Amino acid sequence: MTDLSHAPLPGTLPDKRQVAASFSRAAASYDSVAELQRAVGRELLAALPAGSAPQRWLDMGCGTGYFSRVLGERLPVSQGIALDIAEGMLNHARPLGGAQHFIAGDAERLPLKAGSVDLIFSSLAVQWCANFDAVLSEAYRVLQPGGTLAFASLCVGTLDELRQSWRAADGLVHVNRFRTFEAYQQLCAASGLRVVSLERRPHVLHYPDVRSLTHELKALGAHNLNPGRPGGLTGRARIVALVQAYEQFREAQGLPATYQVVYAVLEKPL
Repeated sequence: MTDLSHAPLPGTLPDKRQVAASFSRAAASYDSVAELQRAVGRELLAALPAGSAPQRWLDMGCGTGYFSRVLGERLPVSQGIALDIAEGMLNHARPLGGAQHFIAGDAERLPLKAGSVDLIFSSLAVQWCANFDAVLSEAYRVLQPGGTLAFASLCVGTLDELRQSWRAADGLVHVNRFRTFEAYQQLCAASGLRVVSLERRPHVLHYPDVRSLTHELKALGAHNLNPGRPGGLTGRARIVALVQAYEQFREAQGLPATYQVVYAVLEKPL
């Protein structure tokens, strides 16, 4: 479909089974710490084409189903499908409603018929997909002509303060890797979908201390899932070094954690 020279190399993104297991374990705690996820999802909703009224939509990577419920309220006469790779998330989302169908599935191999939906909404999920080319191919396949794919993802530069601080502390991989914004540009341009909008915007959260940030990442299920991550417990000396390194970034509001968020709206040609 396209040149993957800017895509992550094999082994640089987490094993999807580990991603599913991690987010399944986090299902009960996820909503209590999902400030970023809520803010990004609202931005993505605001980017949807004005006046669009899809008859059938897919929340791809629905997590606890928060935005499935938002979509269900906004589109009361439509049919919704909530899909996630993590069974634990689906088990949490299903009794809360919002969609008519809750399906375990992979964005790279959607268990849906061709031309079966006219909106795919996906907020902060596809960064876990090693083969984003396949994600776009599947979106093209399952969308009806004129249908919309709206996704938000993360790119290089996310949690850079934490990455730099760990590098200073021990030089090991402790922060999830993400593809570049340029890779998103290239892959979307070659997908066969029309790029309506594609931009990168930073979103900065602040924390009183490093422990608050790392606790939140664990509660979200988004802590370090990289291949090659250090095993076992992190020694006290390394934690002290991390804290000292991160303090250099402190601002008046607290310790910053910057997320580089990609927002995209693509349309399947008629």
